[in-house]
Amino acid sequence: MSDPQHAEVIVVGAGPTGLLLAGDLAEAGVQVTVLERRGAELSNLSRAFGVHARTLEEFDARGLAEELLSHGGAQLPGIRLFNRVTLHLADLETRFPFLLMTPQYTVEEVLRRRAVAAGAAILYDHKVTGIDQADGTVTVRTDRGDWTAPYVVGADGVGSAVRRAIGMPYPGESVLKSIMLADVKLAEPPAESPAIQGVNGAFCFVATFGDGYWRVFAWNAAEQKSDDEPIELDEVKAAAKLAFGTDFGMHDPRWISRFHSDERQVPAYRDGGVFLAGDAAHCHSPAGGQGMNTGLQDAANLSWKLAAVLRGADPALLDTYHSERHPVGKAVLRSSGAIIRLAAERSKLKAAIGGMAAATALHIKPIEAKAMGMISGVGIHYGHEKGEDALVGHRANDIALADGTRLYEALRGGRFVVLDSEEAYEGRFTANAASAAPDGEVKIVRPDAYIGWAGADDPDAIRAYLASHAGRS
Repeated sequence: MSDPQHAEVIVVGAGPTGLLLAGDLAEAGVQVTVLERRGAELSNLSRAFGVHARTLEEFDARGLAEELLSHGGAQLPGIRLFNRVTLHLADLETRFPFLLMTPQYTVEEVLRRRAVAAGAAILYDHKVTGIDQADGTVTVRTDRGDWTAPYVVGADGVGSAVRRAIGMPYPGESVLKSIMLADVKLAEPPAESPAIQGVNGAFCFVATFGDGYWRVFAWNAAEQKSDDEPIELDEVKAAAKLAFGTDFGMHDPRWISRFHSDERQVPAYRDGGVFLAGDAAHCHSPAGGQGMNTGLQDAANLSWKLAAVLRGADPALLDTYHSERHPVGKAVLRSSGAIIRLAAERSKLKAAIGGMAAATALHIKPIEAKAMGMISGVGIHYGHEKGEDALVGHRANDIALADGTRLYEALRGGRFVVLDSEEAYEGRFTANAASAAPDGEVKIVRPDAYIGWAGADDPDAIRAYLASHAGRS
């Protein structure tokens, strides 16, 4: 066997989470290699189907939102739950007040092109067989040779080889078996998209991609089969008919499969120089379409921190990946689990009571706003330390700047943006900007579009923050 090859960061898994990470790192000048067990020609067919508002904001901060939107896909202004209540995503304060219906492979293609153009190396047909850590170096063993790096990120899905190799437990439970998934055409589509209904021991989710095909999730308590059993469209139609009273005239499936839904989360997102992200760290039901989005936001949180530490930032910064993202993963498990359990309730009485309670609660504006913020990601924020400004950890709104551009445009290239300071802060990864409508407070916006520091215009404090969080520019 030849000597190990080396990179500054090794990302295992070329799905959306791994590709966003790789693109961010490469754009920051980090030598990054992605190891993917699939062959380059294999499509990553997946149950992921939609991109939420906060993820589109993260794409916007990378100059990718317009490219993703250019591929088409329905922009759904609301999510209808159980024929009782609609979450009005159009009311969100964001440039993207909708759910973009687009298949995962489109998201991957946009991210792959960007990562390769930035200099990331993506190696296919590399199966991870083991991981060793010693003296600040992680060795990744594959069936094609060994790799070493200071840091490794496992973004290799629910069956993560990285997670297994480091012995990280994945506690949780299987919630539903034999969930059916299909992309089909409909002769008689529902009046609203998406439509979600659960009754008679079955549930069904139907939403348009905007290209003539509809994504369908369906479950029938009376038809419980293992994941590897063959599946026919008639099974999906039967479940839909139980839930909705119609199968919408489903025909011409371009993809159909069966899977089971688990709720699991690792206790720690970091083990030494190894990090876990996306489904390797947490998995849950497809309800709400939060899985891929949560993984992409994991990547957005971790990438700039790895890049910063590699160029001299405080190594303790890496511990904040777990402290910020683990609670988010836990909250997503709760919210998606509540939806799927209500949808799959077999008792008509309990389903009716649960649906009525949910509808009543979601008609209360603060509760509806919190639910929309959680599902869309726009309402997710991180905590702040004692003595820090209350704005720290909150999502930064994409405000207009005095020069006619937007904040999220200034973030591109993985930059920290210092807003409204009278002093300039130079550096490759630092941008200075003036708000079109300043509020008298200086803010530093992190590359993931969260507020990292806020307060009076104190050059010493600002430089100290940038030194510990951005490293050498």
